[in-house]
Amino acid sequence: MSFPPGSGFRIVRADAPIPDDLRGASLALGNFDGVHKGHQAVIAAARARGGLLAAAVFEPHPREVFQPAGPPFRLQSSGQRACALAGEGVHALVEIGFDRALSNLSPEAFCDHVLCARIAPRAVVVGFDFRFGKDRAGDVDFLAGHGARNGYDVVVVDAVDDAAHPGAKVSSTAIREALAAGDLEEAATLLGRPWAIEGVVTQGFQRGRTIEVPTANVPLGAYVRPRFGVYAVRVEIGDGAPRPGIANIGVKPTVAGDAAPLVEAHLFDFKGDLYDRKIEVELVAFLRDERKFPDFAALTAQIREDLATARRRLGA
Repeated sequence: MSFPPGSGFRIVRADAPIPDDLRGASLALGNFDGVHKGHQAVIAAARARGGLLAAAVFEPHPREVFQPAGPPFRLQSSGQRACALAGEGVHALVEIGFDRALSNLSPEAFCDHVLCARIAPRAVVVGFDFRFGKDRAGDVDFLAGHGARNGYDVVVVDAVDDAAHPGAKVSSTAIREALAAGDLEEAATLLGRPWAIEGVVTQGFQRGRTIEVPTANVPLGAYVRPRFGVYAVRVEIGDGAPRPGIANIGVKPTVAGDAAPLVEAHLFDFKGDLYDRKIEVELVAFLRDERKFPDFAALTAQIREDLATARRRLGA
């Protein structure tokens, strides 16, 4: 992903007062992991307030500070999130450095010292469930009261319904659950676009080359774990339109010695070196679960079948 041409999008840190021309912005405030349809509604409400449109996020995500040994959960890299926000028309991203010291600020202190003193927005727009401050004691009512006393408007946006499931709401949790089930259609519906994994291509064991199916390997890292298996994909390598391909996501149980989860993407009809390049793998269709084969010959036969299936699904 990349910033829209001519957008003038920029990223600033809130560790010190932000540039004067950003003060007085209409501010969408939250974690925005995924920039899904619920987040998009918050951004749209901030845009409706007029003036320069900014988004403020906590970086790193608070969950990474409080649960460093917890399971991976991110829906986007920080770079993907920034690009998605720019794509929604946000002019500037304000990153609020999150650590234990910030988490121990009272709601009043956070509003005084971070929102007012450093960012100074004209309006703050948040989702209905936004919480902040020590022990998450601050809520939307507290924020509205502080705004009324300190000269900025507060807008609270209701939950967005999941159109495909009456009574369900759009949320990052629902997207993670869809990905864990391999339900890419549901995840894409909630996100407003297909889910994608971005990363730098690393050196692998090059086993795919032995059967003329070379792969670009990207560690999953902090990404939430989707259902392990084989996917039809489109891969953006930074040279134009995404390329069709196939990817295995998982730990390659047939081959000993590969334990860390990887995305292994093969680009159809592509010849070139992708090592150390950043690519983005967009998941289009789930084809089958990852499984262990009795030998390499059986694995090779299944890969040939998977390649044909992926080409059909992608029209490639």
